[in-house]
Amino acid sequence: MTDFPDTWRKPPFIRNTLLRRGLWIAILAYVVFTMATLPIDWDRVSAGMGRAAKIFSGAFPPSFARADLLIDGFMESLKIALLATVAGVALSIPIAFCAARNIAPRPVYYLGRATIIIARSFHPVIVAIIFVKAVGFGPFAGVLTLTVYSIGFVAKLLAERIEEIDFGQVEAMRSAGAPFFSTLVYAIAPQILARQVGLSIYQLDSNLRASAVVGLVGAGGIGATLANAFGRYDYDFALAITIVIVGVILVSEAVSGVIREKLA
Repeated sequence: MTDFPDTWRKPPFIRNTLLRRGLWIAILAYVVFTMATLPIDWDRVSAGMGRAAKIFSGAFPPSFARADLLIDGFMESLKIALLATVAGVALSIPIAFCAARNIAPRPVYYLGRATIIIARSFHPVIVAIIFVKAVGFGPFAGVLTLTVYSIGFVAKLLAERIEEIDFGQVEAMRSAGAPFFSTLVYAIAPQILARQVGLSIYQLDSNLRASAVVGLVGAGGIGATLANAFGRYDYDFALAITIVIVGVILVSEAVSGVIREKLA
């Protein structure tokens, strides 16, 4: 009679015990080597502890005395996020159709995928620096930055959703002689509408967070207000701005989560 174990255990990803342990040893050795070879100035780190303590001691209690300046910066961030989301989603829809393998001709498909790859290749801060140099400091650079950021995210996921649609509806309309645009509107768009709405809501939430980051390099919004506060050594006001940013992001995350649940 065959004996079976009382509990089932998932087999390891690498079944060879010697190879699995050797891989762990190699990873540990690489981590130790990396930490040992990083150019860390421990004297500077030690001195930085004192400066950090000075910053934190100056930040408490937070100061909301200039609430009007804080509100203006937040409202600018909200405007940047809204405009960038609308522009980014509007541009992402045609790019996503171009980047869907099942409906786009091969040259158009490669062009759409190349556009998405370029939009996703750079961090928003790097893109913000480029646009600040191109169009100057202010919210317009932030809108352009987050528009590119939105295209990289929304177009990619929407193109993948288009590739997963039930193609029977498309073939039925084509067999009835429907033109290409009508096929997109009546056979494809209804199947991706829920995903499109969910992605738009998520991207608005993401752009609101990112607008605080790109503002640190001069692209407007509450991030610019925070950078100015640090530049003037107003650490108590900087802490107040940080608290507001965290609070707004928590609220927006909760609201967007509820909306996405309703759409699911």
